[in-house]
Amino acid sequence: MAVFELRAEVAPETIDALEEILGELEEQRLMVLEDKPSAKAWLVGYFPARPEAAAAWLAFVGVAKSLALPVEPEVRELPDEDWKNSYKIHFKASKFGRLNWVPVWERAAFTLPAGEEVLWLDPGMAFGTGNHETTRLCCERLADFSTRRGNAGRVIDAGCGSGILALSAAKLGFKKIAGFDNDPEAIRVSGENAELNDMAEGVDFFVGDLVSGLRDRQADLVMANIQSDVLMRFATELCAAVAPGGELVLSGILGRELDDVRAKFADTAKGWAVASRVLGEWADLSLTS
Repeated sequence: MAVFELRAEVAPETIDALEEILGELEEQRLMVLEDKPSAKAWLVGYFPARPEAAAAWLAFVGVAKSLALPVEPEVRELPDEDWKNSYKIHFKASKFGRLNWVPVWERAAFTLPAGEEVLWLDPGMAFGTGNHETTRLCCERLADFSTRRGNAGRVIDAGCGSGILALSAAKLGFKKIAGFDNDPEAIRVSGENAELNDMAEGVDFFVGDLVSGLRDRQADLVMANIQSDVLMRFATELCAAVAPGGELVLSGILGRELDDVRAKFADTAKGWAVASRVLGEWADLSLTS
């Protein structure tokens, strides 16, 4: 299958604005990549055809007129091997507590410390490696929940991406786990990552959105690492999926958006305990019923 990479260098100071526009457009094919040591950033996307890449760029530029973006991005067809490996440079091993998230291609060189767990991952182009601040905030909340409450509860990973949160829950000993995403490719990648870790039967992965995926489901821990506008739009559904005494963990929230998200969920879930943390330019929100 041919794959076309769209790449346009952008000013680092426009990153926040670019990510906000991507969230507003619900554009999942484009992403911002930043290399802090070189102080450079790019808007990057992958498409099955050159016209689709061009159309996505025109639509984005039409909304982001004030950001002085390049007139034309670079669009090139990726050789098969380049496409399969392009994402690997952005995924490095990381850990929190006793849980390690390690690229599967580093398996031979990785030594697992005594008493710890490892989750092998090949995220492909699905979101979720543990390196991004939003994923890390959720993973830390998950590990903390496990320490405080044990692993007997039910877990839902809403918008599962690569499956990292759901599979991390399984590694921590949870047995009743569901993960869903509205992107079938994400569910395929999640299933492959489950097989990499001999957990093909450990998590119920399925295609769904925040309405169909949460319908008739409740869990003691519900995690949603999704952009802020979507979280707020489906606040009622997310809160309804939390079992009595359970916890809702939200991420994908830019720091400047936190007050709006907090206000929306405080109004939807009146009386729930609310806490938040900031990591870099990102924040999370935890609500306990």
